[in-house]
Amino acid sequence: MSANRKWTRRQVLQATAAAGAAPLFVPSRVLGRGGAGANEQLNVGIIGLGGRARDIAKTVHTTPNIRIVAVCDCFKPRWDKFIEDVSNGQKWKTYGDFRQMIEREKLDGVMVETTTHARAWIVIQAMQADMDVYIEKPMCLTISEGRQMVKAARHYKRVTQVGTQQRSMPINNWASDLVKNGAIGKVHTVLAPNFIGPDDWPGKPEEKMPEGGDGKWWDVWTNQAPLRPYHRDIHYGWARWRDYDAGGLCFGVSGWGTHSYDQINRALGTDETGPLEILLEEPVAVRESGKFAARTSVGGVTVGETGDIDTGVDYFSMAKLSGPRAKVTMTFANGTKVKFHLDGDRGPGLGAIFIGDKGKIEINRNKLASNPREIVRSPENPGPNKKPETQYHIENWAECIKSRGRCNADIEYGQRATSLCELINITRNVGRVGEALKWDPVAERFTNCDEGNAMLSRERRKGYELPALG
Repeated sequence: MSANRKWTRRQVLQATAAAGAAPLFVPSRVLGRGGAGANEQLNVGIIGLGGRARDIAKTVHTTPNIRIVAVCDCFKPRWDKFIEDVSNGQKWKTYGDFRQMIEREKLDGVMVETTTHARAWIVIQAMQADMDVYIEKPMCLTISEGRQMVKAARHYKRVTQVGTQQRSMPINNWASDLVKNGAIGKVHTVLAPNFIGPDDWPGKPEEKMPEGGDGKWWDVWTNQAPLRPYHRDIHYGWARWRDYDAGGLCFGVSGWGTHSYDQINRALGTDETGPLEILLEEPVAVRESGKFAARTSVGGVTVGETGDIDTGVDYFSMAKLSGPRAKVTMTFANGTKVKFHLDGDRGPGLGAIFIGDKGKIEINRNKLASNPREIVRSPENPGPNKKPETQYHIENWAECIKSRGRCNADIEYGQRATSLCELINITRNVGRVGEALKWDPVAERFTNCDEGNAMLSRERRKGYELPALG
């Protein structure tokens, strides 16, 4: 073939089909799409039209130089209602198959707001189709599929932003840098929330499909998980069950943990590594998410877990729930111990308390406290958010799509935060109270627990295997 020959989209599709190896997508770079200019408006699509997608769509409306042009959900009844509620009168095209949306629309990127168990399969295919990707948290269901997502991002040179938006909030980053740069001296202990883990599906009897649903849709929705009879508690309560999420209940390991634990990585500078040891402190049992006793106050100001003035719980106070919980402690290479011990009605639900040899800082979402108090009262403190909290994050993704730079919550950072959630679940499942499990953060494997290594991945249902790279 002549190197100078110009190919049309139809010719590329016909040629690859004739070769017997037609790809699902033809990357737009093959078809001649150029990169976005510095001032060019970006066109994006949303995949998955649940509650989080509504928040994302509303935020995109307030974000300069980026607009939604198409949306997709495998459950058709969601299309019209979603557009009616959040489109602000814009005309968005609707799709039931994200692959058709990517193929037909001139998109610069996609925002994947699906269920956790479907996310990796969709994200990697989107990367293969030349899409930059905003990935809702938790970005994956297992540590191994998360690593495959990172490999795909690097292989296809995609710009990725995981939805841990605290990494783009000025006040949170300022406080993280204080910790990292020694404002409280050497950090020896971190106190973090002890989140509820996922449950196993109890096998409830089949229910009638919802209007607009059928067997084909349910197969697609189920994705890699076992194909069970339809039940609304799976469809709408998937975040509770192990086969679909890592504990997404309010105050759940992956539901809030990816935010809280990512905040720990940001402040400790452990963005691209992990702990060396994980210790289960007590047997796993169904426990309430907090004691919910009256909190102590001094002069009307809340006093926290360590006896210091804290940020207060506000909406970070989680609902009174019961679920499998147990205290876990992780030790990092520099000796810092992260204790996942805090109840849901104590301390920062979306952050942690950092204790050093010169003081303490509590970092919550958009809120800070410290001892001595003067640390966070510095005139350099940027103060509370001046925009919707996720807008900073979407702006950063859009800027990096244009510059091809690394986002604040790059996919590697997302992998490491999600891994902390999964390591807690695995350690609880193994159940060896008082025995330190040794973790190799480079190989992402246990060195003394084959049982734990067997939980790093899961068997995927046929037809929903992760795509090979290349």
